[in-house]
Amino acid sequence: MDRAWATEAYEALTQGRVVQVRPRGDSMKGQINDGDLVTLEPCVAEELAVGDIVFVRVRGWLLVLHQIFDREPDRFLIGTTTGRADGWVTADDIIGRVTKVEP
Repeated sequence: MDRAWATEAYEALTQGRVVQVRPRGDSMKGQINDGDLVTLEPCVAEELAVGDIVFVRVRGWLLVLHQIFDREPDRFLIGTTTGRADGWVTADDIIGRVTKVEP
């Protein structure tokens, strides 16, 4: 599967820029469908809430879009729209937040 969108998003967000990408895949189906135009913005972890969709690094290397299921002071439980949790990540693993989704 083409992951160029993730590289593009990572580069823009780490430079403090807003970016629009077209992610591929079905892990967020219903909220973000395959090929939707997604706007991502840099974010501050303290402002994130349960239900937000974030661009995040999981397993130390994989960049994905996932929803926040739960949060504690220093970590976030993230997963897919099907309800599958992908584990806890730190604030440093969250690179950006989805602010708009267009078909």
